[in-house]
Amino acid sequence: MQYIILDMEWNQPWPGSYSAKKALPSPMRGEIVQIGAVRMTQEQQIADEFQILIRPQYFKKMNRKVASLTGIRDSLLREKGVRFPEAAAQFAAWCGEDCVFLTWGFDDITILRENLAVFGLESGWTARWYNAQLIFNAQTDGSGAQKALSTAMQMMDIEPTRAAHDALGDAYHTALVCQRLRLAEGIAAYDAAVQAHENGFHGAELPGCVGRAVFHGYADKSAALGAMSGKENRCPVCGGQMTAGKWYTQQGRRYLTKAHCETDGDFYIRVRLAHEDEALRVSRLVYEPTEQVMKSYTALSQKPRAHRARRRRPARVKAKPTELLCVPSRWSARLNSS
Repeated sequence: MQYIILDMEWNQPWPGSYSAKKALPSPMRGEIVQIGAVRMTQEQQIADEFQILIRPQYFKKMNRKVASLTGIRDSLLREKGVRFPEAAAQFAAWCGEDCVFLTWGFDDITILRENLAVFGLESGWTARWYNAQLIFNAQTDGSGAQKALSTAMQMMDIEPTRAAHDALGDAYHTALVCQRLRLAEGIAAYDAAVQAHENGFHGAELPGCVGRAVFHGYADKSAALGAMSGKENRCPVCGGQMTAGKWYTQQGRRYLTKAHCETDGDFYIRVRLAHEDEALRVSRLVYEPTEQVMKSYTALSQKPRAHRARRRRPARVKAKPTELLCVPSRWSARLNSS
């Protein structure tokens, strides 16, 4: 058995652009433009590296923000990038059969599987996957909070030697962190680490959760909730488009709504918004209509709205006409007395 430490960079369409509105075979939040990976032995020794550039087919023009962050330009992808099916085949062959994937965060493996689905490729070879960040938290400070890779490196006194926001560079630094973890032990206790993360980020997870996803790059709350009610509002069972009702506010920038699928019925969606790189990140949980989540939703929907007490302006008093008073001066008083 071997560990494959994976990191990727992906392109995203600019909100409102033609690419953002383009119909896709299945949902895909980002199109992969670079894959970087490090192979680590069962004894947690670095053994090999992999890197490949990919020429995007759907989101063809690089997002300015992504290009600035990664240094990946359209010209570089045209010159050195290969099509995704070829890149995926090369990567899968390099990984081999007996491997476990580790990523820093939830997003990379989800994006990889979304890309495989869009191109009609099989994804079963990615099934054995773990979030190294959760293992790190469980074996260090025990927190459920998300940590940047740079923070983990600082905590372990690891000096960066490669570029950040480069797929292979980030994979290599993640591997250095993983070398200092007890990976076999962390994988055995992974379910408890996931629960600690969910409780830390979302609050205590209610029973009946059937779907979890993370989304990035929204300009404001309106755009984020609009996407969660619209194109990203997919049924966790059939993948079809769902309709959604009003969002009700909970503590900690959390929001809850009721969604409906014509095929599979009602679900409840709970999201949390967080600032990330001058934009909003959305973490979403989808629940079956259990008694507990229905009770929470009903309580919110029936809660009376608090109205601000309107300040009344004091009534305007109509001024009376000014009376002209004749006040005798001291000279007139003297004349009268003489």
